[in-house]
Amino acid sequence: METNFIHHQSAHCENGVASNLLRHNGFEISEPMIFGIGSGLFFVYIPFLQVNHAPAISYRPMPGTIFNKAAKRLGFKVKRVKFSSPKAAEKALDDNLKNNIPTGLQVGVYGLTYFPDEYRFHFNAHNCVVYGKTETDYLVSDPVMETVTTLTHQDMAKVRFAKGAFAPKGQMYYPTSIPKQAALAPAIVKGIKETCRDMLAPVPIVGVKGIRTIAKKIPQWAKKLGTKKTNHYLAQIVRMQEEIGTGGGGFRFIYAAFLQEASVILGNNQLRELSLEMTQIGDMWRDFAVNASRVYKNRSTQEDVYNTLSKEMLAIADREEIFFKKLKDVIKAY
Repeated sequence: METNFIHHQSAHCENGVASNLLRHNGFEISEPMIFGIGSGLFFVYIPFLQVNHAPAISYRPMPGTIFNKAAKRLGFKVKRVKFSSPKAAEKALDDNLKNNIPTGLQVGVYGLTYFPDEYRFHFNAHNCVVYGKTETDYLVSDPVMETVTTLTHQDMAKVRFAKGAFAPKGQMYYPTSIPKQAALAPAIVKGIKETCRDMLAPVPIVGVKGIRTIAKKIPQWAKKLGTKKTNHYLAQIVRMQEEIGTGGGGFRFIYAAFLQEASVILGNNQLRELSLEMTQIGDMWRDFAVNASRVYKNRSTQEDVYNTLSKEMLAIADREEIFFKKLKDVIKAY
């Protein structure tokens, strides 16, 4: 069983799956446009939830949220199903493949044998598309990979029922109703307004305030928890930023591309200017990741490194607050 599915590599798994599934069904839309309309830019710090023995940090909303919001705002429908048993999940996927329906899956990263070993760790919110099956393997279009790949039937069952936080429970999803045309402009406006609301939320663990909270925690961790644990927490920040679906810097670059597309559709040059500003903020996040990684890999010669990293992250928060206030002012006219 194999559908005529065209693989497009993308920067982030959920956006890529959404864009690829829609393109397969005749609806041409870019990854940045899905990301922006689906309000994919986000930040949350959850100190009471542990992931890989460190506080949970996310640069994205909950898995599935981006595609669901984009679907609602663009007027198409997505069916999502979770399962209580691997056998039922396998049958449902196989039935879709028999009916030539490429299907999105939420899976655990650790069991993805086609990933390099250094990228395989316990994280259960990765997304990919299955578009066919042979006697031994499933045919997989993972949007973060350059080409299509495969996963054995046994490994597919493992990744679909990985244990731990955000356990996928065999979740699969696919579009069921797609309009011939969709009004992009109002969807763009709704997506931007929600992102501004989230990033400027008056809550200490969300958005800009969440970034500030973590920035201030870094030197506190060093004093209270010691170097080893603090470095582990720094590694968590960087991993969630750079490896889990592109995270901080990469998400800013995708959002900048979205604003550039949106400026043309809405006929607004201010959005184009803000696109350039967001790219600069993305560069700041990347610089922070490099500097933080030097610390936890014990390669930094800089003195007072934890306070320095704290100030660097606070500067990012300041830039983002200014940016989202500007964006909010621009978009409120619509």
